Amino acid sequence: MSHVGVPRGTARKRRSVALLATGVLTIPVLAGCTSDSEDPTSMAVPQDIAPASRDRVADGSTLNWAIDAVPSTLNAFQADADGATTRITGALLPSLFPMDAKGEPRLNPDYLESAKVIEQEPKQVVLYKLNQQAVWSDGREIGAPDFVAQWRALSGKDSAFWTARNAGYERIEKIERGKDDLQVRVTFSKPYADWRSLFSPLYPKEVTGSPGTFNDGARTTLRNTAGPFRLRSVNKPKGTVVLDRNPRWWGDEARLDSLVFRAVEPGKRTDALAEGTVDVADIDPATANSIALAARYRGGNGGPPAHGPGAGITPAAALRSWALAHGSDEEAAETARAAREETREAVAVYAAEQKSLSGFAVRKSLEPSYTQLALNGESGPLSDDRVRRAIARTLDRQELADAVLKPLGLPAKPPGSHLALAGQPGYKDGSGALGERDTKEAQALLADAGWTPGGALRSTRDTKAGSEAEKKDEGEKPAAGEKAADEDKDEKAGKAGKKDEKAEDTEKDDKASREEGEYTVGDDKPGSRSSGGSGVTAQDKQPGGVAGAYAPVGTAAPAPAAVKSRLGKDGKPLSLRFVLPSGPGSQSLRTVGEKIVAMLDSIGISTQVTKVADDSYFKDHIASGDYDLALYSWPATAYPATDGRPIFAKPEPATDGSLLVAQNYTRVGSDHIDQLFDRAVAELDADASRDLLKQADARIWAAAGSIPLYQRPQLVAVDKKLANIGAFGFAAPRYQDIGFTARQAAGPPANGKN
Repeated sequence: MSHVGVPRGTARKRRSVALLATGVLTIPVLAGCTSDSEDPTSMAVPQDIAPASRDRVADGSTLNWAIDAVPSTLNAFQADADGATTRITGALLPSLFPMDAKGEPRLNPDYLESAKVIEQEPKQVVLYKLNQQAVWSDGREIGAPDFVAQWRALSGKDSAFWTARNAGYERIEKIERGKDDLQVRVTFSKPYADWRSLFSPLYPKEVTGSPGTFNDGARTTLRNTAGPFRLRSVNKPKGTVVLDRNPRWWGDEARLDSLVFRAVEPGKRTDALAEGTVDVADIDPATANSIALAARYRGGNGGPPAHGPGAGITPAAALRSWALAHGSDEEAAETARAAREETREAVAVYAAEQKSLSGFAVRKSLEPSYTQLALNGESGPLSDDRVRRAIARTLDRQELADAVLKPLGLPAKPPGSHLALAGQPGYKDGSGALGERDTKEAQALLADAGWTPGGALRSTRDTKAGSEAEKKDEGEKPAAGEKAADEDKDEKAGKAGKKDEKAEDTEKDDKASREEGEYTVGDDKPGSRSSGGSGVTAQDKQPGGVAGAYAPVGTAAPAPAAVKSRLGKDGKPLSLRFVLPSGPGSQSLRTVGEKIVAMLDSIGISTQVTKVADDSYFKDHIASGDYDLALYSWPATAYPATDGRPIFAKPEPATDGSLLVAQNYTRVGSDHIDQLFDRAVAELDADASRDLLKQADARIWAAAGSIPLYQRPQLVAVDKKLANIGAFGFAAPRYQDIGFTARQAAGPPANGKN
């Protein structure tokens, strides 16, 4: 599944991703993954990774894992690091406190014997005791010099290091060797509650010791690593990153001989799976639907294939599957197949694809991230918090969550927090600070802000029927009788021919305007005036015609009902620019966007929808503030005090008059929210820190700059013989446990072809 990333500035990198999934699942085969808890707000959706004990996982084999692209850097602390960087370095480098299945950081015994705060006064001191066996791949011990080098590179004091974040490292005063080489003593100048976030991943001093190796040396290679795997090669032309077992690894030996990360575009992953190019891939609902169909028609017995993936699929089963996939019935498909060679070929190709896809399972859970509606409060109508709150209270968040998650058989409870997700210890539903959905209250808020029905109409001053000003503007008019006769003739002559032509043109224009680019929703109804004009027609202004149809001279003519229902103020309509990505992987976002547009339209807010290319969505629109409404996602974190502050911090004016927004792309914030974050990050009592964050979250809800809508679905296609891999949810993969439950032939990497 494609992701649109957001750089994180100077904070710990927390990538923002837009939901780019095409369509929804229609096959009930995938339903059924739900939490055991009766309270879905307090429990996380479990992992779906086909867990197996290590003794059930075969030794050896090669695994091919799809990524979007070969990463441009292997340095996770640089601005252009992405999800592929994180996934690859997770198998190569130390992570001291990886997240567990509940989204909490847990000490990693492969690297640490212990780590704890040993002093709080006069200053906070953390003592790390390293695993005695922990060594880099060159045989050198992991120790204090590596901690010191990383601190100096990321502290922000030396601008020669091109780093994307320094949060937490700037609070360190010094790092010292403890009683022996296996102890590292870190002293902080200011208290830091999220100290566990530091030194993960931990790079060797050979990488972080100088600007040259930090900036460029670690972009395409890592000669020294300390994970269950080591880096063998990076081949950008072939789109592969190949890892093999680390012979110096002291922990549980990796079950795989080699692990290949292979670049496969999201739109090509169905073919890659069917061709056997990859064994694991994040997928969209359309691909998941194809796999579900393949599983449904495996010969009718529901069991495994007799001789390899898909061997149990019969031609009849393939035909039924093909017919369903193409919106036909069996009889129609049979007739077409017998009559047309192309249909026979299509069925044959489809049957072959089904045979291959039936060897895969769809592992599904919820990603540790939520999709939000962002409201840009920098200027315009949305700078008024009453307008933002009105929009938020118009949304049916449950309906939006249902549209995305229910067809996948996943829980569809809208998130209640900006800073934690269901299942995490800091989670609490704070949406009550904003209020439940209430369109009447929303309309009252808008009216209080001056936006009223019909407020978009132009002033009728000097434009009353029969006024002198009107005569000057419009010139002499023909006599009433002549005009009525002429209009009657024109109407009779052109009515029959123009009626169909007009309807056809309107339909074409309407369809074309929605395919791409911009169009306005709310001002395109019959009789509406997108210009906000008075709606006075020539016939309205003239006497004659039907008796009693005209108001006395000097009375303003009525506006069409659709224009009257539009909200406006001082002659200007309330119209908001809604920016959405246009790529093939963003259909779900556009579907959600359409529902939001309809909800806003129901209370009289016009919406101008603008579709833009995925690669420019964030850079040219979200980050630059060129939008009113937008949809994008933030991942969850185990360290909300650190990671949340730059996202919700109050923008500050720069010397050139612009705004410094960090990652607060909604431009909505307050001093009080900032103060709560600052207190939380300095509070070493975990419960007290969480209470402060809950207060901050309540105020973020009340400010209504960001409205969480639903937790993102996580769909992963996995070879059915693989264990301990799939939809990981919150938890980091344990790479050394991943493998096949039946021996696989060593692939191209083992033969040196990559």
